[in-house]
Amino acid sequence: MSARSDLQQDGRDEKNLSPRSRLPPERVTLMVDGTHFVVDPALFTSHPDTMLGRMFGPARHFTRPNSKGEYEIAEGIGASIFRVVLDFYKGGILQCPEGVSVSELREACDYLCINFDYNTVRCRDLSALLHELSNDGAKRQFEVFLEDLVVPVMVSSAQEGERECHIVVLTDDDIVDWDHDNPPPMGEEYSQILYSTKLYRFFKYIENRDVAKALLKERGLKNIRIGIEGYPTCKEKVKRRPGGRSEVIYNYVQRPFIQLSWEKEEGKSRHVDFQCVRSKSVPNLMASLGEPTQPSATLSPQVDELDRLISPDPHPQSQAPPQ
Repeated sequence: MSARSDLQQDGRDEKNLSPRSRLPPERVTLMVDGTHFVVDPALFTSHPDTMLGRMFGPARHFTRPNSKGEYEIAEGIGASIFRVVLDFYKGGILQCPEGVSVSELREACDYLCINFDYNTVRCRDLSALLHELSNDGAKRQFEVFLEDLVVPVMVSSAQEGERECHIVVLTDDDIVDWDHDNPPPMGEEYSQILYSTKLYRFFKYIENRDVAKALLKERGLKNIRIGIEGYPTCKEKVKRRPGGRSEVIYNYVQRPFIQLSWEKEEGKSRHVDFQCVRSKSVPNLMASLGEPTQPSATLSPQVDELDRLISPDPHPQSQAPPQ
């Protein structure tokens, strides 16, 4: 009696199942770097914000297989890295294997819209992982510095008609005290000064300067230079030169600088074009005064001295006939 009840119960449960749930799980074939991966597309729906989650979600608007029914995806991503990506969809962790660089895994995550941080990535090379995380942090931090500190200085220069800007980043404790009668002789008076200890510390690292340069380039700026240079802060002493001329010695500190341009016609502002206009005045002053003039002689072409050395007589004249 008990066995029969179980069979009846199983029959009722089977009837209650939807037609779709009775079907075997759907399988799709993904072609990545010449390797076939047969997976259940429902695996990707757990992360709908990723590229694969959108491709194989309920809509599937922009997913089309090739003539063999395979989906060619993730162009430029190796098969070994894609296996790591599949493990992420199964367990939520990207375990970077030996022989795969963290930068390659990072590029794959950016392409597939997978969040790359310490909550999702594990690898043995902590230095490489922290480097990538620092690049992310530096980009976010410089975006704040750019909008709050750098852009206002650039706008101020633009409102004065400038097409470029040279910004020196000083610390909050730096004091600039110049002698107005004897300023530094290197053109520092044309530099813009920005006081920010946080930005000064940010630019200490060359990797941060590279991130900032790439971000400025993305924003359409040109001729970008970011580095460290000496900047005069205060006068140290005055030397007297023969003839009564004095030389002022300044104290210099090493500080970061940003140099950039938003000039559209770059290269054309470095010189001035002068057009040659044909004069409408009388070409011969003596003729205008009514004086008789000699017939103009035909001028022979000018011969360079080097031509004379190579060919003593480049334009030989015909010899006179013998008497």
